[in-house]
Formats: sequence, structure tokens, C-alpha cells
Amino acid sequence: MDRPHSVSVAGVIVDDHGRALLIKRRDNGKWEPPGGVVERDETLPEALQREVLEETGIKIALPATLTGVYKNMTGLIVSLVFRCQAADGTPTTGDETRALRWATREEVTELADEAYAIRVIDALDATSPPAIRAHDGVKLV
Repeated sequence: MDRPHSVSVAGVIVDDHGRALLIKRRDNGKWEPPGGVVERDETLPEALQREVLEETGIKIALPATLTGVYKNMTGLIVSLVFRCQAADGTPTTGDETRALRWATREEVTELADEAYAIRVIDALDATSPPAIRAHDGVKLV
């Protein structure tokens, strides 16, 4: 029997200069938007708020705008990515975050693997309807 997919959320916080907040993960050293797995008893907005707060120290305003749905074909993870606005807090590192950085569109494509950079670009573009993409964990497929 196939193993089930997990569902994750990520928040792309956009500042007044059109830059996105990226985190550098402690576990793999990769630059990504903050996010993580949705817990059993959480709604999607609750998971989004919790994950962004845990990884950045920022509380986001709700509702956030869904900008893309991404499937990791090898890791069996479906990720819902939202464009967010900061409501309160100052960017700070935490248990899961080695560094934080406000990145321009060009910097995002230099820093992040393609599979994660496209999530940020889609959120910056705030495409409607949301983008639907697949990747192998690094590259789009």
C-alpha cells in the first residue's frame, strides 16, 4: 500500500519594498519560505500562523492569500503556499531557523532551490488562480 501524503503550509511574508522573508533552515541549510506540516487538530490558517511564528517570530495577519499548491513527487508532500502580511513581531531566528533574510525576486532565485524559489515568485506575483506545480524536492517536473 502506498504511504499517505503529508500536508504542509508555507507563508511568504512580503514587505513594503516587495521583498520576501526567507529562512535558512537549521536541518539542511536551505533557504525557503517559513512553513511546515499541518498537525491533526489544526485548521490551515492555524497551522500557517503557528509555523510562521515558530520560524520567524512574526505573527501574520489572517486571512492570507493562497498563491500556489505544490506536490513533492518524491517526498509525497502537498504544500499550500500563502502570501502573508506581518501583523506583529520582529524577525528572529529560532530552533528551526539558522538565519533570516529579506530577499528580492532576483535574490530568491539565487538563494533557493528551484522548487522553493518558484513558491516565493508565485507568491510575489500573487497569481490568480493559484499556481499548481509538481517537483522532485529540488527541481520542477
